[in-house]
Amino acid sequence: MAATITDAETANGPEFDWGAIRWLCSSEIDTDAEMTFGMVFINPGEANPRHMHPNCEEIIYLLSGRCDHQLGDEWHALEAGMMLRIPRGVKHCARNTGWEAVRMIIVYSDPDRETVFYED
Repeated sequence: MAATITDAETANGPEFDWGAIRWLCSSEIDTDAEMTFGMVFINPGEANPRHMHPNCEEIIYLLSGRCDHQLGDEWHALEAGMMLRIPRGVKHCARNTGWEAVRMIIVYSDPDRETVFYED
């Protein structure tokens, strides 16, 4: 049995105007993985685009900062130490409401998470 070790400091991931993602585990990183794991950074005053994951649920855990997270039509205020479970297929997005970058751990129940973006 082989273990997978990754480092957020050297992990790959996309950069956006609103922040960045660092992928630490997925089927692309480890073909034996059964989940996806990463970190998201959202800059102050910014928001990620509204989207959903049709093939998996998502768990978000805030490491630092504050954000409002839209889940369907409801908004939830989150701060460091809080967790949010997003059911499969539910539209969501997060906007940073604080002065520092929001840092979140994100976990998906599938190693090949799918994402559908919305322009609303």
